[in-house]
Amino acid sequence: MLPRSRAASAAAAGREPIIDVHQHVQYSGRADDVLIAHQRTLGVTTSVLMPSGDRGGGHAGGSGEHESVVALGRAHPGEFVFFANEITDHPDATRNIERQLRKGAIGIGEQKFRVECDSPALWRIAEIAREFDVPVLMHFQEGVYNRNLERFHRTLEKFPTVKFIGHAQAWWAHIDKAYTPGSSYPKGLVTPGGLTDRYLSDYPNCYADISAGSGNNAIVRDENHYRGFMQRHADKLLYGSDCSEGTGRAPLCFAARTLEAIRRLAPSREIERKILHENAKRLLKL
Repeated sequence: MLPRSRAASAAAAGREPIIDVHQHVQYSGRADDVLIAHQRTLGVTTSVLMPSGDRGGGHAGGSGEHESVVALGRAHPGEFVFFANEITDHPDATRNIERQLRKGAIGIGEQKFRVECDSPALWRIAEIAREFDVPVLMHFQEGVYNRNLERFHRTLEKFPTVKFIGHAQAWWAHIDKAYTPGSSYPKGLVTPGGLTDRYLSDYPNCYADISAGSGNNAIVRDENHYRGFMQRHADKLLYGSDCSEGTGRAPLCFAARTLEAIRRLAPSREIERKILHENAKRLLKL
């Protein structure tokens, strides 16, 4: 639950709570006070911080490590919580992630590393997620990170009790059945029945993080399609920002644009609240 002070301040301002499942500290050099202001401007009441897990070397733009997310979480309890992370195939990955989970991490991610999405290295991390009963948030990018999304069903089937959260360019490009690899941010009307849609429909342990430019693009390229997508997957979608700018306001902030689109396109008030708060609260045990 949110600390009484944050919940009370949100209620006093006439706002309902919002959980942002994907944010970074020191993202593209952004200072912590700017991050805090960004999240509060969005109206976010709880932010999930993702440590890089690679000493800043592989995450585009750079972001802070485990020590940084722990520090901000402890300075603002309830307002900021954090995940554990490590390079997927690092020799000490399992040991490091277990240590971070024991220190208060509530999930694993952002897993954004150069492995196959059904690799033994990823499966070792999924075993930890199963043991600790926490979700894994994954960045899918064609030919780069968690490669070959078409084989991800093998991981979903091997670990039916582990909740996997899909995110990023390949994940959201594959909302379209007609998508062929080549564009990270495809445009135009969506052909229903894409791989992402099928994973969310067919696997109870599969969820989706509507963050970053990729999540926003999936909405705005075909708003009529997205209305139906939200209806079909109302219990599986999670709002996130993954935004490195400082204002928290549209048009500069795509997280603000996504927030507005969810509110405008949600088929019902109930579905809006699920996406902005209730699904994440249940999944992350907040």
